[in-house]
Amino acid sequence: MDSFKKGYDFFGKNASAFVGAHAGNEYISSISSEIEKFQSEINRFQGFETNTSNLQGDVAEFWHSGTHNIDAVLKGKSVRTTVDRSHDFASADVIDSNGTEYGLKYYQTGIKSAKAQAESIFERYVKYKVRSLNVGKPFDSLEEFMKVRGYDDIQLLNDPIYSGQVRVIPKDQMQEAINWLESKIAKESIIRPDQVKRYEDTLKMLKDKIETPQGTESTPLSREESELLARLAKKGEFDSGEHGFATEELVKYKYVMEQAFKAGLTAATISIVLKAAPEIYRAIDYLIKTGELDEKQFQKIGFAALEGGSEGFVRGTISAALTTACKAGLWGEALKSVNPAVIGVVTVIVLDVMKNSFLVANEKMTRGELIDNLVRGMYVSAGSLIVGGITQSFIAIPVFGFMLGSFIGSSIGSFAYTASYKTYISFCIDSGFTMFGIVDQDYQMPHELLNEIGLSTFEYEQTQLELFETSTFEFHTFEYEQFAYETLGITLLRRGVIGVNQVGYL
Repeated sequence: MDSFKKGYDFFGKNASAFVGAHAGNEYISSISSEIEKFQSEINRFQGFETNTSNLQGDVAEFWHSGTHNIDAVLKGKSVRTTVDRSHDFASADVIDSNGTEYGLKYYQTGIKSAKAQAESIFERYVKYKVRSLNVGKPFDSLEEFMKVRGYDDIQLLNDPIYSGQVRVIPKDQMQEAINWLESKIAKESIIRPDQVKRYEDTLKMLKDKIETPQGTESTPLSREESELLARLAKKGEFDSGEHGFATEELVKYKYVMEQAFKAGLTAATISIVLKAAPEIYRAIDYLIKTGELDEKQFQKIGFAALEGGSEGFVRGTISAALTTACKAGLWGEALKSVNPAVIGVVTVIVLDVMKNSFLVANEKMTRGELIDNLVRGMYVSAGSLIVGGITQSFIAIPVFGFMLGSFIGSSIGSFAYTASYKTYISFCIDSGFTMFGIVDQDYQMPHELLNEIGLSTFEYEQTQLELFETSTFEFHTFEYEQFAYETLGITLLRRGVIGVNQVGYL
């Protein structure tokens, strides 16, 4: 039963550390997934024969959506954007999960981009009419044109067709576009006041990137850069890493710590449950047997929750930070392939050794107890990792499969250590072997035996305070004198365990 308890205790520690490590691994995996998706979407234009100056606008849509989603996952936000390849009238190019629409115009100059973003319903109708005349096709009247496209009021004729959308243009054209829009507003307010609204609306919504209220944003892109991307995309040679989109460049220590603290809170919750569960069980068992509640048991539950929560938070935070930094490549390419479960186990063992070393330094724990805990931890962690890995392959549910196997493996490892401990301690008792310094062989004779054979022992002088005693009167009593035969006594010495990793005379 003691072996099971120690195995359970280690599992409680390991669970919080593994949850933290898993959270760090999932964080980096989600970033890598978005980067791979981003690169794939740009390279989807491989083999296109479209002119680069035309294709660059389509590539810009996927650039802004992809870089935004990478930024969102970096910051731990749930908002995502998608590219809407619709060719309907005034349809948005990009839509985020909040419902906000974004329209992109990547023309050759800032004036042309701003003019396209400020296009009115009437201007679009004129273009439609001219195209129809050029190819000899019939065309709808202005009223019919508006009705088909959902406009039932002729007063909306001068409204911008992209009303309500965020207008995104190349970053190097922003100032030119702003200057042109401001001059148009000033000029039209005198000549044609009815045209002012569309220019004001465009100026208000003009951006060089996607931005959301959650603080996520895309990476601004210039017209020249969009053409370069289009050329790479047509060849299928776009590499996100060459443009700064790799985990080792994107993941900053600020993000590492943010995710670590989040993981630490989750780990603390799990640790509280695992630590307090046995005490709650004892309190319920006592209630069933006696019909009463024990105040001290509730105190134990509270202290167990406090201890479990604080230690779980520390272990979860540290293991999450280590895993995130390793997987992101912040500490070198070699550590990117490290197993998160191993980081969790190592975190538990190292923290336990640090804690126990402090206790040894303060003489609250012996050196033998420290070594015993370390070796037991090695056994239990090995069982936890092996069985956890096996169950994870059968149970595909993330975390749960490994946690279940880890619990079973921790118990098996604890029992295995107890069995091996008894074996090597027995060997040390019989042979005097110290197991390379792990077992302390004590050859001091017990005081009781020394006294029995008539040897006096040296005692340090002790200061004793004089106590005041009252005088008492005792009656004289008659006592028989007893005669004792002299006998020969034989005491057999044997050696055994007298402490943790300590063998001596019993």
